[in-house]
Amino acid sequence: MYGEQIAVDKITFSIKRGEIVGFLGPNGAGKSTTMKMITGYLAPDSGVVTVNDINVVTDPIAAKKKIGYLPEANPLYVDMYIKEYLEFIAGLHRINNKKQRVSEVIELTGLGVEQRKKISQLSKGYKQRTGLAAALIHDPEVLILDEPTSGLDPNQIIEIRNVIKDQGRNKTVLFSSHILQEVEAICDRVIIINKGKLVADDSLSNLHQRDSSDFVKVAFKEPLEAEWLKRLPGIQTVNRLDTFTWQVRGGNTNEVKKQLLELSLQHNLNIVSLHTEGGSLEEIFRSLTTPAKD
Repeated sequence: MYGEQIAVDKITFSIKRGEIVGFLGPNGAGKSTTMKMITGYLAPDSGVVTVNDINVVTDPIAAKKKIGYLPEANPLYVDMYIKEYLEFIAGLHRINNKKQRVSEVIELTGLGVEQRKKISQLSKGYKQRTGLAAALIHDPEVLILDEPTSGLDPNQIIEIRNVIKDQGRNKTVLFSSHILQEVEAICDRVIIINKGKLVADDSLSNLHQRDSSDFVKVAFKEPLEAEWLKRLPGIQTVNRLDTFTWQVRGGNTNEVKKQLLELSLQHNLNIVSLHTEGGSLEEIFRSLTTPAKD
């Protein structure tokens, strides 16, 4: 709590090794606070946070050894050179052969061309890369990344996306981003919070299936009347796109497709194409975090 305000309200989730999970929510939803509690920078007023079965509150040093953390603010010692700073962080983690490990993370995060500069001389994007390199320096089992692509240009975003995907093969990764296309490109699962409460924790595919903004596009070889489609119990709206193609929407896209297939079998109709469209993560996010209008 911050004073009388509850920042995070009894949310519960777990993430497995090898999972990359997107952590989403509007500004002020409690994302950064949650990440700070996971990493031990803030103590929860109630509840339990564990990292690899280690209690973050009762055994903070052991827990932090397992975690690589890139906070949103990305605090850096700007008067230090990149290599100097990363060797300093490696020393804090008591890493053997510091110079070799620093060279590895510089290569991994694409800092090579800037490695001889002071951090104060770097662009925001390269400062972000330096923070990511520091988070990776001790090869942690868990990565907590708060807006890791903030300030990066499109080419840099793709490079960092690939780093995160590569790290996610054998680590647990939780990252927040306001760039929802990034989440769709990297994650199979998303957690969404709003006003401190958990409003979704599911795979992207399941969220798409249950989202009412999804629709089914179907093309028949034969023309047919709209009433044929409107009579199907799972269909709510019907829109003709051309003589043979229809856009239909229902509560569950899988059920809609099933009923369309049954219709074609019953009336000897030939379906040329049948697929789900719409329902972007942005639309799902808005539907879960925007107050309903009266």
